[in-house]
Amino acid sequence: MADHVDRVVAQWGAERPDLDVSPMEVFGRLKRLYRLVDAALNRTFAEHGLDAASFDVLATLKRSGPPYHLTPSGLMQSAMVTSGAITQRLDRLEARGLVTRTRSDQDGRSREVALTPEGHALIDRALPDHLATEHRMLAGLDEAQRTAFVEVMRTLLADFGDSPE
Repeated sequence: MADHVDRVVAQWGAERPDLDVSPMEVFGRLKRLYRLVDAALNRTFAEHGLDAASFDVLATLKRSGPPYHLTPSGLMQSAMVTSGAITQRLDRLEARGLVTRTRSDQDGRSREVALTPEGHALIDRALPDHLATEHRMLAGLDEAQRTAFVEVMRTLLADFGDSPE
């Protein structure tokens, strides 16, 4: 079963037979897959009045466990975003009443970001739909294929220097 990437690779093979274009078979598909996955996830987030960035912050706070608060730097590490991006996200979420920012009890110079009851309720509603979307997107793979896919991605991430932290 040929796809768009097969056609591109064949065209490059005809145009530049002196080059090994086989990496395009992987990265072309990854890029196309990312666009499709991103669109599907964004549709699910939008059903809950969220975007991917807002979902990421709420989910990071929720999975941090009780008392469901982190410092902005802790959020940046867990959500893997820059300080400018996290500030912008937090401003929007705070304006919607989904998070609060307060001075830390342990260090008055630092702030803590916490889920509000509304933030808890929203992430609790959105997460099952998010997971259902992800399950639907993986429905074409059996368990062995999913496991193999995870292992291949884990290996590539390690090769690119992505640390477990």
